[in-house]
Amino acid sequence: MNTKFFSLLLSLLFCCAVAHAQEAQKSALQQRAEADNEKGDIASARFHFIRAFEDYAGKGQIRQGVECGTKATALYYKENYYKEAFDLLQRIEQAIQSKEQDGSKKAALKYLTVKERLEMYIRMRRSANALDQINAMETLANATGDESVKNDLLYNKAIYYYTFGQNAQGNAVFKEMADKLTASKEYDKVDQVYQTLIANGRKAGNANLVAQSYSSYLAWKDSANALKHADEIGALKKQIADNEAAISEKDSSLTSRQLIIIGLCILAAALAAALAIGAVVLLRFIALTRKQKKTIRQANENNALKAKFISNISAQLDPTLQKLDSRAPEVKALMDFSKHIQTLSELENTAGEVELEETQVQPFCESLADKVRDKVKSGVTLTVNAPSMSAMINQDYVSHILLHLLNNAAEYTPEGGKIWLDYKKRGAHVHQFLVSDTGQGIPEEKREEIFKPFREIRDLTTGDGLGLPICKQMAINMNGDLDIDPEFTKGTRFVLNLHT
Repeated sequence: MNTKFFSLLLSLLFCCAVAHAQEAQKSALQQRAEADNEKGDIASARFHFIRAFEDYAGKGQIRQGVECGTKATALYYKENYYKEAFDLLQRIEQAIQSKEQDGSKKAALKYLTVKERLEMYIRMRRSANALDQINAMETLANATGDESVKNDLLYNKAIYYYTFGQNAQGNAVFKEMADKLTASKEYDKVDQVYQTLIANGRKAGNANLVAQSYSSYLAWKDSANALKHADEIGALKKQIADNEAAISEKDSSLTSRQLIIIGLCILAAALAAALAIGAVVLLRFIALTRKQKKTIRQANENNALKAKFISNISAQLDPTLQKLDSRAPEVKALMDFSKHIQTLSELENTAGEVELEETQVQPFCESLADKVRDKVKSGVTLTVNAPSMSAMINQDYVSHILLHLLNNAAEYTPEGGKIWLDYKKRGAHVHQFLVSDTGQGIPEEKREEIFKPFREIRDLTTGDGLGLPICKQMAINMNGDLDIDPEFTKGTRFVLNLHT
């Protein structure tokens, strides 16, 4: 008893020592960076990952340094600091070039930096630059001679093709990777790759990537289940054959043979039952999957028909409304509501079709402020803070959004208050417009609701509640977003972020 206890104690001590040794391999800087990252403190995590990269590189531990450096890069472009991310990748590659001597190891490390650069170009929607990174990654993957790196290359190729609408190429590449893993019977890895690809598509808001991945996943799932069952049947058949051969070779007694035969019969019965249950489960899964696909397709078709129906109704109402007295509040409210309905419907059907033009920011913002100066109350100051620079924006959409926000600010800001229109450049391709006022503010529980259309039944003469939803949809169509700054407590601040 004492011997068993002593052996167990030694095993526990050994496991603890191994775990401690693995943790000790990470520097204090890397451990601090990982802890900050888990807490969501991106700026601190990024700073310590960079420090860890520099520390490892100085000690000649290039592999650990590259891992920390690429994590810091990802935290840079997560907040759209693309220039800083590109500069850091260049520093990492210089460290690899100066320290690493082995060709295959150098290629493996360089592959990690090029992959991060690919991720940034995909996020920036720059197809040609992203394709250059794919080609570079292919050269590096071949130089490593590592099959896992080559599989990772196929995965990133599929993401690239699906992201830029090249579905046929995406399907071919992803099928190649899935076939390789399936041939080696690594079904769980294939399943994980599909799930990751679908999750990435949802995270990036890439409906095409999600749809293509999900369709391919369903097709693979059906074939994989069939292969699994075939493997199980083959293994059981082999087991039965091996048992029969053993019976023949050993020429055992009749009693032994009878016992074995009985066992085989039980095994065959269990196999038949398992196959029957598996077939039922598989058929139910296939039926459920097809039903879900049909439901999703039907919902999408219904949404498109609804938008078209609303647009047609609005267009047919216009001639009748034009014949009525527009001076009557009820008639004017109906005309505005019809116009807003048609605008919202058109915006929802034209996502991603916005053209940009170079605009001088300072005079553009001043002209918008001039249009609402006569609407502000007595003693209210309207200030524009915009630098003398240009930005690529859609003037029609941005003007509509900012004028709507400024008019609201003019209406709700009391006498002696303040209104600001600010512009800030947040990154190489990130533009931010802010409209702030010292009015009474919007309650926290209503901040999400104000951007949703048709959220309540109301008297149209007091407004239809579609102004902000229209602005929100315009922002989304420009690859941006419109929201309320929760940290601004002196009134209300709307933030329009645009990514170009």
